[in-house]
Amino acid sequence: MEETSAPRAQWLRGVLDMCLLALMAQAPIYGYEMAVRLGEAGLDVADGSIYPALARLRKRRLVEVERRAGEGGPARTYYKPSPAGLQMLRSWSSDWNEFAASIGSIVTHTAEKEP
Repeated sequence: MEETSAPRAQWLRGVLDMCLLALMAQAPIYGYEMAVRLGEAGLDVADGSIYPALARLRKRRLVEVERRAGEGGPARTYYKPSPAGLQMLRSWSSDWNEFAASIGSIVTHTAEKEP
């Protein structure tokens, strides 16, 4: 029997960039806080996945960064979507909603036919 978390982890890899942009769009945020917020939403993401995703977003100029002094510790890098990032987030969000509705209709119809 396949582990139930395996598909969920694969799905998350496909939408991680969108999720990170969505968190940033709420307010500037640093990497560790993104992991915490995703975890609170029921999405367990390792730091080892978040930072490469942030690097991809930076390379594509979808995020802007700001270094801020840490509270009693080292400076933190805060991320927020660039104007292009906000536009991409809107596009991805629309695509995601259509995709999720399509999958939902298939799964719902299949589940309803089960004896």
